[in-house]
Amino acid sequence: MNKTVNQKAWFLVLPVFVVVAFSAIVPLMTVVNYSVQDTFGNNQFFWNGVGWFQELLDPSTELGGRFFDALWRNLAFSAVILAIEIPLGIVVALSMPRHGWTVAFSLVVMALPLLIPWNVVGTIWQVFARGDIGLLGWVVNHLGVAYNYVLDPASAWITIVVMDVWHWTSLVALLCYAGLKSIPDAYYQAARIDGASRLAVFTTIQLPKMRRVLLIAVLLRFMDSFMIYTEPFVLTGGGPGNATTYVSIDLVKLALGQFDLGKAAAMSIVYNLVILAVCWVFYTVMVNADAEKKEVEA
Repeated sequence: MNKTVNQKAWFLVLPVFVVVAFSAIVPLMTVVNYSVQDTFGNNQFFWNGVGWFQELLDPSTELGGRFFDALWRNLAFSAVILAIEIPLGIVVALSMPRHGWTVAFSLVVMALPLLIPWNVVGTIWQVFARGDIGLLGWVVNHLGVAYNYVLDPASAWITIVVMDVWHWTSLVALLCYAGLKSIPDAYYQAARIDGASRLAVFTTIQLPKMRRVLLIAVLLRFMDSFMIYTEPFVLTGGGPGNATTYVSIDLVKLALGQFDLGKAAAMSIVYNLVILAVCWVFYTVMVNADAEKKEVEA
């Protein structure tokens, strides 16, 4: 007997497609349109083809040089952030209580940094790290360390890294905590019977069970850190010099500061493709590693 397929459910999804079209597809097509044209003002555009992309991908040009410099800063920043926040988030999650009234209290405390808007985070650390009135800057300078995030590139980098760790480690910790809570008590009981050490419990029970949430944490933190804009823009404005000018900040300077819409559009498209490519590599490597582990266990 043939069943009648009801396709009316697609009408429920139609509003979502319309919203996505206006919020993503239409702006994307506008950017693509700008990326193949040049303008000299007065809303007059001239066809430029792939000229901006050729210039952007050539490090010897002015546009390509500034793009690759900002891209390497982005990659270095994301690598440092992942190297710090993932292990730190795991340690914090392991230290959080599992039972009692302290569970709700610790969850609320961990979630507080995530509730603060990005521009407010930048403003908080802009004051907090000042050498004259900021607590952090005053303490560090009085300890004999030359610290000035406005003038010293190393100080600016360290401040942005610490600020991001303070802001986003909670996300990793909460994801890892959710993974730990999903582990049945039977696993821990078997480990106690076998006399397993704390390290053995972590490596053989907890870490494998957190593998999927760690995949999500790595992908989220990479995307967020690689697209960071508001916090360093408020804190340093991309300075001192270009020390903290990441691709997102350079895009804004190019599009709004210099009004080079064609160059900015080409840079934004390549920037987006780089993010997608690196996320795909992360996802593929971690999923394949997970599949290989399951085959070995089987």
